Amino acid sequence: PGTTNPIVDFDPLGFTKGATLEKVKQLREAETQHGRIAMLAALGFLVTEEPIEFHPLFGAYNMDIGPAIDHLDQVRGVSPIFIELLAVLIGSLEINRALYVLQRRSKVNLSLTLNLKKGWKSLDEVSTSQELIDSYYPGDVGFDPLGLKPKDAAGFLEMSTKETNNGRLAMIGVAGMIAQELVNGKEIFVNAGLAADRFDLSSVNYAFFILPGLLLPILALANRQKPLDAENIDKE
Repeated sequence: PGTTNPIVDFDPLGFTKGATLEKVKQLREAETQHGRIAMLAALGFLVTEEPIEFHPLFGAYNMDIGPAIDHLDQVRGVSPIFIELLAVLIGSLEINRALYVLQRRSKVNLSLTLNLKKGWKSLDEVSTSQELIDSYYPGDVGFDPLGLKPKDAAGFLEMSTKETNNGRLAMIGVAGMIAQELVNGKEIFVNAGLAADRFDLSSVNYAFFILPGLLLPILALANRQKPLDAENIDKE
């Protein structure tokens, strides 16, 4: 899956060269999950910004809240605990993916029992915690609310290829969207000249949520100065 014309064996950075089948499966698992997140992110950018502006939560349903890269900052300003709750939700989903599924079974004592079908091998079986079990297909975590997963192998292969390729496109696309909004602070359709720029910075409440690794370069850019020429040095 993921190998289609005109780009066959897409691996521009050579991650799979000389890799074992187990390593390739790990990479495909990561690629599939990140591709899914990127597809949701791309949709989120386009839906929440001008001209659609669908964002019914946090009292912002009737506001122009600007570029998507700033939305978490605004949420932080309105609901400070949301980021922590989001982190717990993401952690829960990751644990569920690792265990594959936690089932509640109808018993007299209403006890919870674990289905031991896991995506990853147990630590007793392997030397690393990242090895996938042989029967697990990367990305197939059992989540299919719309019933789109084909029942036959050929159909599943085709669907998986489509998902992989669209995920790759989404990852590249979202990276471009983020870069563009960081450069000029304009929403995607506004920057393309397809929507009016109605965003008023004073109308929103910000609480900056910056990763420590990004803080120094941001401060450096904010305080950058032109180098002094020889004449200015003499005056100093």
